[in-house]
Amino acid sequence: MTYQLGDRVVNRLGYGDMQLARPGVFVPVKDEARAIRVLRDAVAAGVNHIDTSDFYGPHETNRLIRKALHPYPQELCIVTKVGARRDDKGGWLPAMEPEALTQAVEDNLRHLGLDVIEVVKLRSMFNAAKQKEGSLEPQLAALLELQSRGLIRHIGLSNVTQQQIAEA
Repeated sequence: MTYQLGDRVVNRLGYGDMQLARPGVFVPVKDEARAIRVLRDAVAAGVNHIDTSDFYGPHETNRLIRKALHPYPQELCIVTKVGARRDDKGGWLPAMEPEALTQAVEDNLRHLGLDVIEVVKLRSMFNAAKQKEGSLEPQLAALLELQSRGLIRHIGLSNVTQQQIAEA
């Protein structure tokens, strides 16, 4: 089964790489060769979209994706998230200021070795653990600016409410 994701067709089963950075999503991978094998095996098995973020590890999962799969197959769609960062103990912190979002997109591009990211999802961090109301207008305006610069193709949302979807 396939689905439309932006202007791409992706298989129903994708790969979320959050746990490549081990439980807690905050430490370097324990067995890099195994993680690389997992990524390559997933793509070989037909996975054609990977969900990642530079705040996993931090930077660890994107580094592994690049090492395992770059240059990327034409059919591979990489989707990333922005809107959060990690403190020095691994805690989740909001990073939703327009400047922080721009930096996050640029970091994702650099760490993944891409010129453009297919889909960037804004993760609402009004509450790290659950959805919480609040206007996403400044954040979406920043992502639209990055889209107009050609750095991202499509914008998605993560951890949002129905009202925030309607606003978007």
